[in-house]
Amino acid sequence: MSDVTRTTKHGRPVHHWRRDVVELAALFTAVAVADAVANLVGHGPDGPILLVASALALLATAAFHTWWARRRGHAPPAEDTGARPSAALWRTAGPDPDLAPTARDEAPVASALWRVRTTVRDEPGSLAALCAALAGRGVDILSLQTHPLAQGTVDEFLLRAPAHVEAAGLTGAVAAAGGRDTWIERADAHDLVDAPTRVLALAARTALDTAELPLALRQLLGRCTIRSLPGRPVGGGRAGAEVPAEGVLEDTVLRLRAPEGGVITVERPYLPFTPTEFARARALVELDTRLGPRVPRGEDVLTLPAGDAVTVRRADTGDLAAARQMHERCSARTLGLRYHGPVADADRYLNHLLSPRFGRTLAARTASGRIVGLGHLLWDGDETEVALLVEDEWQRRGIGAELLGRLVAMAREAGCARVYAVTQAANTGMVSAMRGLGLPLDYQIEEGTLVITARLDTAAVPDLPAYGEGGRREEYDGPGVRD
Repeated sequence: MSDVTRTTKHGRPVHHWRRDVVELAALFTAVAVADAVANLVGHGPDGPILLVASALALLATAAFHTWWARRRGHAPPAEDTGARPSAALWRTAGPDPDLAPTARDEAPVASALWRVRTTVRDEPGSLAALCAALAGRGVDILSLQTHPLAQGTVDEFLLRAPAHVEAAGLTGAVAAAGGRDTWIERADAHDLVDAPTRVLALAARTALDTAELPLALRQLLGRCTIRSLPGRPVGGGRAGAEVPAEGVLEDTVLRLRAPEGGVITVERPYLPFTPTEFARARALVELDTRLGPRVPRGEDVLTLPAGDAVTVRRADTGDLAAARQMHERCSARTLGLRYHGPVADADRYLNHLLSPRFGRTLAARTASGRIVGLGHLLWDGDETEVALLVEDEWQRRGIGAELLGRLVAMAREAGCARVYAVTQAANTGMVSAMRGLGLPLDYQIEEGTLVITARLDTAAVPDLPAYGEGGRREEYDGPGVRD
């Protein structure tokens, strides 16, 4: 009996009883025919001749069957039903352009990544209409974040669009689907990280280093300007406006109370902040406040050309006393070249310069722990300032060049496009150290003040340690703090 069965839509086998009856009848018929042939061959006068004729008929039938099967195998294919040949067939016989043209590998299409933010009505179907409009232009939605508002919802998309689709085409499609106040910019591979993962990574960076808070806020909120106003401004005067503990959201401005008592102001004039973004920023500041001051203590031992050994590590306000002692050992000329003002006011700047909230400071120390050199990397909006001070007795030994090289490496890792130094034309040591970087330099002189700007080239900047925790190199995404 045949083993051929069929299955129902639930997968259960079903036997055909009619097929079994037909097969049984065929079996009895075959037995009856065989018996008749045997009697005829054995008892008839022409039995041997009939037997030979039967054999020839069987051979002719087999030959015809073989010919017919080969002819059917080379017949043209039937109408396409949408089915594709199996993978095994393609691996053995190779793709046949006549049989399955849809199985060919298509050439990759060039694409670009975009970040798009738009406001839509908070009603059923509004997001579906927006997605349909983007799909109509061949745009793939990689991620979506929603920011609920009192009226409407802000949807933020990460899109992969064909290269020929321009920004105007995307904004037009969004506007046609009901989007308003649309903002768009090009994205890169770093934006492919989902929002929860990015926020957790920023929180981890903030937990390791106090100086990371402004940078983490900038990466969290996108292109913006971050200003940190101290609780006690340098030179006296009134502090920034009082901010409640929960912070203030003012359309395109965020005001948050800094852990040390000052005010952190985040401005993004091109795009209002949402309550969701405000809550995320406030959570990062609260984390920084709870953990308190902390600075990674990785250090590096340098052997100077003269044979002296000094250590270089991060410094903060805990090194204020040692920094003031270095000021006392510096000459009035050295302090004047560094601070461009009255020498008596030099100590008043130290608390600000050593605060991790306004940048990063490297200190060069002798074996006895005495500070003999300070290098500052100060966030100034979208720009970055570098400054050096080396004790007179230790000048011309390479300490300034070592500190500057490490500061520039840190600026590069922070995503800075350039760094600048404000000095005087008479400060040949600073000019020489900037030239020693081997980077393209721009010079501007105004009323005796020299501003040297170095354009950072990742291929030319020396690969120096960034002084993360335990000496680990860390990745940063851009400055954004000014005093």
